[in-house]
Amino acid sequence: MAMHLAGAGHEISVYNRTRSKAEAFVSEYGGRIADTPADAVAGAAYVAMCVFGDDDARAVTLGDNGAFEAMSPNAVFADHTTASSETAELLGSQADSRGFFYLDAPVAGAEEAAKTGLLTVMIGGAEEGYQKAKPFLDVYSKAAELMGPNGHGQLTKMVNQIMISANMQGLAEGIVMGQQTGLDLEKVLNLLGQGSAQSWWLDNRGARMAGAALDETDGGISTMTKDLGICLNEARRNGVPLPITSLIAQFFVAAKAQGRAKWESPSLITLWDRRYD
Repeated sequence: MAMHLAGAGHEISVYNRTRSKAEAFVSEYGGRIADTPADAVAGAAYVAMCVFGDDDARAVTLGDNGAFEAMSPNAVFADHTTASSETAELLGSQADSRGFFYLDAPVAGAEEAAKTGLLTVMIGGAEEGYQKAKPFLDVYSKAAELMGPNGHGQLTKMVNQIMISANMQGLAEGIVMGQQTGLDLEKVLNLLGQGSAQSWWLDNRGARMAGAALDETDGGISTMTKDLGICLNEARRNGVPLPITSLIAQFFVAAKAQGRAKWESPSLITLWDRRYD
């Protein structure tokens, strides 16, 4: 996201809790390295944050030298973290009391979309804040839509994670079935990708799953374990039954327990693929 903003000519400051990452970014794309979140946002019209989860988001915004201490009046803070709706509501309230706009704005599209500036952004917040943010969001997204008040961006992301987890699980089971019954999986996936079984996950991850060539550094298993936990907590809070999602969430927990937390999310296939025994 910062790469695309810098490429569009915006003057940027960057902060990362691992300073070497900020240094590497600035050496390649320019900008200023900030020492703290508050330093990073001082004087900014637009701020984008993306961290792992609820605790991280609260620490970076409300902790010591947190970003919310130094936000300019009427500036926009777009939080691209995937977190709970409760955290989004809290941070939205804090921002409102301090005179700036907070948008919970989780993203979808995986690494490919982030690198190409084609993310999908689901947003919760005020219309005025959304309109102020839109020119910046358009730099690194193909679609950015206001879904409702604070919390609704995160709720929309939960629906996204429910749907993609089921897609990954179905793809994993289908590939295992094909592999263990002797099918030519390259032909199978090429053919089925032209019919009603086609999906982004089949197109972009099917070949790696079929070839037992999964990325072991992506961190997707850990991320999906966290994300589905958020979904299930929200479902309990609202009395919504999610029986299939509950089951799939346990598969991600099992894959993580097998030491695959850093593997990419479709690595839940390793629970059934005998090549990983």
